[in-house]
Amino acid sequence: MSRPSVAELRPVVHPAGVKDRRSGEHWAGRLYMREVSLRIDRYLVNTRITPNQLTYLMTVCGVLAAPALLVPGIWGAVLGVVAVQLYLLLDCVDGEIARWKKQYSLGGVYLDRVGAYLTDAAVLVGLGLRAADLWGTGRIDWLWAFLGTLAALGAILIKAETDLVGVARHQAGMEPVKEAASEIRSSGMALARRAAGALKFHRLILGIEASLLILVLAIVDQARGDLFFTRLGTAVLAGIALLQTLLHLVSVLASSRLK
Repeated sequence: MSRPSVAELRPVVHPAGVKDRRSGEHWAGRLYMREVSLRIDRYLVNTRITPNQLTYLMTVCGVLAAPALLVPGIWGAVLGVVAVQLYLLLDCVDGEIARWKKQYSLGGVYLDRVGAYLTDAAVLVGLGLRAADLWGTGRIDWLWAFLGTLAALGAILIKAETDLVGVARHQAGMEPVKEAASEIRSSGMALARRAAGALKFHRLILGIEASLLILVLAIVDQARGDLFFTRLGTAVLAGIALLQTLLHLVSVLASSRLK
């Protein structure tokens, strides 16, 4: 069986609106990964591999970011970025294969969310352990491991706050939330939310952005010969995670999503 061309794949696996989803498409997917995944799809659509199998593999790649970041120096940070980029690639591919083969399942949606939770947490926990200097010659400072874990907990809670809106509405017998319902009713809070959205600081605790930040910090620390910026980054991300967890909870309660 011949492989479909990219031109044949595109209208099926990238239907209108896929790249424009407000909360469902990462900027890296729109910028480059969707074009890479299209080329990978050609070699998978005629195989027996299933979308769910790809999602399992995606999750494994994301979780491997944590042990990768434990490798000292720049190479550990590079391995962390590679693991997360493979996660992103497979996150694109699994849905595209599902569309081509018309193999949809609630289990697949659920597994995709689990993979996102675990990957974000793995990167931040890995950052904390990296900052703790597990393989250094001195004393291990577990404070940084704690802060990395705290950041990971915040990243998970933020996702849970969003997902639990759907759970609450379902249990109340309400229809799924509409996009307009996310708008905050208070003008002051809406302005604050727009300002936070413009700054994008909250994205730093997502696995993809965090892995790239860790690489930058590793490069600077390599030049300094210590872990100062890695530790500073760990503290900053923990602070962002805690603040964003609170702000996101308030924004959910202040919007119409639970009305």
